[in-house]
Amino acid sequence: MPRSVNAVASRARRKRILKAAKGFYGKRKNVYTVAKNVVEKGQTYSYVGRKLKKREYRQLWIARINAAVREEGMTYSQFINQLKVKNIELDRKVLADLAMNEPESFKKLIASVK
Repeated sequence: MPRSVNAVASRARRKRILKAAKGFYGKRKNVYTVAKNVVEKGQTYSYVGRKLKKREYRQLWIARINAAVREEGMTYSQFINQLKVKNIELDRKVLADLAMNEPESFKKLIASVK
């Protein structure tokens, strides 16, 4: 009795890895065993990168808010505290956007929490 192997699934698996490795340099793009390792590492980096992106954007928003608030003679922490005290629920993303694109309305917001 002949040996039964699922060649269709094996080929599909290799094809998927090699397709993901398209554009890589040298053997990384066309040798399955090398490509498998590189693609796996790349997926790890992309997973970590998605987490870092959130962190970096939050830092950017805080820096922008802080810069805008300091022009009005407050610190970032005082401003955020006053927002919490006055029950103004705007997240940092919206506050940073206001500070960058609509400085007049942001100044009114700062005046309202002072």
